[in-house]
Amino acid sequence: MATAIVDYESGNLHSAEKAFQRMATDLGAGDVVVTSDPDVVRNATRVVLPGDGAFPACRQALFDHRGVFEAIEEAVITHGRPFMGICIGMQMLASRGLEYTETPGFDWIAGTVGALDPGSPDMKVPHMGWNDLVIDSDHPVLDGVKTGDHAYFVHSYQFRVDDPATRLAHVGYGEDVTAVVGRDNIIGTQFHPEKSQATGLAIISNFLQWAP
Repeated sequence: MATAIVDYESGNLHSAEKAFQRMATDLGAGDVVVTSDPDVVRNATRVVLPGDGAFPACRQALFDHRGVFEAIEEAVITHGRPFMGICIGMQMLASRGLEYTETPGFDWIAGTVGALDPGSPDMKVPHMGWNDLVIDSDHPVLDGVKTGDHAYFVHSYQFRVDDPATRLAHVGYGEDVTAVVGRDNIIGTQFHPEKSQATGLAIISNFLQWAP
């Protein structure tokens, strides 16, 4: 039993690794492995895809690691294993991204990643720092997390879903900004759970116990 955190050289994975390892140890939920090996990803019990930076660069970096995306797809889509995308890892679930240039996403959750539009010069982009979650739908990975709980964000683009049922939580930042998406065995957080203290650790703990 292992949780694979996919390493495709897009961001510092240290804090994510430590947070997932801490909760896995507390729960007896098996090993947490940071890996770029397609065989390890393919055989993992759970898959976590982080990502920092720009949508096109992250997607290119992932697909440059030959066989890694195919291994993720086999584990998650073919075998139905739990998947969590974090930040750009969540955004890549979309049908397409519009950062710099139109770029195809995984199209696992229909929607488009476009620029944040807070509508006020007082609200800076990127959206950086703590914000209060608004829970839109119950979900096992959000068990114990309530409206008003804080999460830590760093992003300039947001995921606008086509089907409102796939937006599980949002935050207010001039507009309603998607914070959590999900369907079936797939979930994604725009915020960084590994940096979101008690709220984030609860989400990681729930994900490590989730059996969709």
